[in-house]
Amino acid sequence: MDNLNYGVIGNCKTAALISQQGSIDWLCFPDFDSPSVFSKLLDEKKGGSLAFKVKEEYKITQQYLRGTTILLTRFTAEEGGFEVLDFMPRYRTLDNNYFIPPEIYRYIRPLYGKPSFSIIYDPVMNYARETVTHQKYSNFIKTSSVDNPQENMYLYSSIDQEALLNTQEIQLEKEEYLLLSYFQKLVNINIERVHLEYQRTKVYWLNWNSRSRKFDRYNDVISRSLLTLKLMSFQETGAVIAALTTSLPETIGEVRNWDYRFCWIRDASMSIDTLLKMGHQSAAGSYMNFIKSIIRNKTDTFQIMYGIDGSRILKEEILPHLAGYENSKPVRIGNAAYNQKQNDALGYLMDVFYNYYIHFPGTLDEIEETWEIVKTIAQTISREWRNTDQSIWEFRNRDNHFVFSKVMCWVALDRASKIAVYLNLPDYEENWKKEAEVIRQDILQHGWNEEIQSFTQVYGGTDVDSSLLLMEQYGFIEPEDEKFIRTVKRIKEELFFKGLMYRYKTGDDFGQPSSAFTICTFWLVRALFVTGEKEEAFTIFNNLLSYSNHVGLFSEDLNFETKRLLGNFPQAYSHLALINTALLFTGEEAFSKFIRP
Repeated sequence: MDNLNYGVIGNCKTAALISQQGSIDWLCFPDFDSPSVFSKLLDEKKGGSLAFKVKEEYKITQQYLRGTTILLTRFTAEEGGFEVLDFMPRYRTLDNNYFIPPEIYRYIRPLYGKPSFSIIYDPVMNYARETVTHQKYSNFIKTSSVDNPQENMYLYSSIDQEALLNTQEIQLEKEEYLLLSYFQKLVNINIERVHLEYQRTKVYWLNWNSRSRKFDRYNDVISRSLLTLKLMSFQETGAVIAALTTSLPETIGEVRNWDYRFCWIRDASMSIDTLLKMGHQSAAGSYMNFIKSIIRNKTDTFQIMYGIDGSRILKEEILPHLAGYENSKPVRIGNAAYNQKQNDALGYLMDVFYNYYIHFPGTLDEIEETWEIVKTIAQTISREWRNTDQSIWEFRNRDNHFVFSKVMCWVALDRASKIAVYLNLPDYEENWKKEAEVIRQDILQHGWNEEIQSFTQVYGGTDVDSSLLLMEQYGFIEPEDEKFIRTVKRIKEELFFKGLMYRYKTGDDFGQPSSAFTICTFWLVRALFVTGEKEEAFTIFNNLLSYSNHVGLFSEDLNFETKRLLGNFPQAYSHLALINTALLFTGEEAFSKFIRP
């Protein structure tokens, strides 16, 4: 592998990564965070996949159907050509519920000639810890774990079962299909049913995409990023996951390999904020319901992240039997960062609450219920903002007074006071506004370094941090403020390298970072734009867009030299920043700030 050239399909229950050659190399069943049944992404030999094997002369191309999450992989050669349409069903039923079964359709259509291929069906369950056995029935193949026979899935196909299981060559003469389902189907599966599910799913995504705001410039990249963010929301609870994968390394051969199949309050709040801007109010409502569900009583505490079902214990485990992506060990499942203290997290959440109150207020009981959460957040911030934390970057063995964490504490109380204004509660407004000003003055006094003429990563420090570029975006400081202009200049001088940004250069638990953090370059583009360096911002932005993979997706990190994608994929953080940054260049600069006070 020389890049994360994968397309992603999903239905807001689970998702799959499909290689540029049409191989399903990552799939968790039945949910995003369930154990994988295909893990070739993390171990070429042991991981297992569902792939098409064709002769060397076949040319393979891949793209999304415009305005959808349906992935088209086309195989062409002199002898013939065929295409595979991959999708997971998602659409509304007649009773207005969502149909989102954990299953994948592979709809195979001949194009010309007499194309041939064989199918590699090689599932290995539970992160490749359990081998499988296959049982043939009249209309499906039942695949079960040898170690746990109750764990099984079902493969339906119009192709001969022996040919499937024995990787025999198949000459394609008509439309065929594969359907891999976590559950046994109770309806008859045939090519007509496949075509119906395909059309229903296609129409759903076209309709969803049509509701997004449209722009004259960058509309296609904005659309693809929005569709990707939508894919990463969990329908059952409203949670939004940070990425679809685990343990894709930030740098090949190193150990910064984490599981991102969880809902970070920070990432999810930013994603929902972006979807709100783009006209998708229902997504915000679902996320609000998730937040309400994880706060079980008025004295409950917040974590920085949760399981997609709201679970709080995300125990981290290493899987030593897997080689890792390009032999980058360890492979981890779970994430021990769930018990970290990150004081910035609640600021993003309160910002979403503010936008939700102003633009999409619910019924009186919903407003009152949400108000209790607002009060809980404000009380938490008022009590804890003076404490050290582990920052937006999740340092595992280090805590400090991080400047950006303090800024987001200010954001939380600033937005809380404005919600109080909206609800006509002057006592709350006054108290929170007063405490926000105390935080502001503390940052100005301890977070600014006069000698280097910049805000710094930590109080009393001399190092800078890319997160400081967000101070203006969240309304803490004006773009014309000389302190912000000088901070942007300093950060660019120290952290901008070969067209990309370090998040910081200070050593952390694992040494000095060696890859570019994708979202930080988007942050720099915005900071340059709002401080008057629009031409440079435009150039950097367009260069960054060119580093996406073949279907327009971004991961968490980029290699400074080769620009290859690294880190977990696709990354919600990267795509929401892409959208917000693209808005700067669409002629809607004012709108890109939404309603920032």
